[in-house]
Amino acid sequence: MRIWDIPVNNLCDKHLLGEHLELHAIWSILTKNKKGYSRHPETLRWKGKLKALYLRHQAQVREISIRGWLHKSDLNKKMVKGNSVQTQFVDLPKDQVRILKSKGCKCNV
Repeated sequence: MRIWDIPVNNLCDKHLLGEHLELHAIWSILTKNKKGYSRHPETLRWKGKLKALYLRHQAQVREISIRGWLHKSDLNKKMVKGNSVQTQFVDLPKDQVRILKSKGCKCNV
């Protein structure tokens, strides 16, 4: 599971779509008290930061639209609360850039 901490417009199609799916999984775990992956470091760092997660989703939606794709999976805005900025990282953003570069994909990092 991973939500990258670099701008969504820098992600290749594969990583943008993968992140979008994982964001929905984390949102569901946190808003519905689901057990699966509830102790995963990527999930834990978003506890108390649903607003930041929602804003990341909105950035994904904008980028999905720019790429000409259709988005049909909105988040419940009534659930938005907590901090609007993510300051906790599993990997620092500079390390995330290194990780993405090593994948040999089309991410613009």
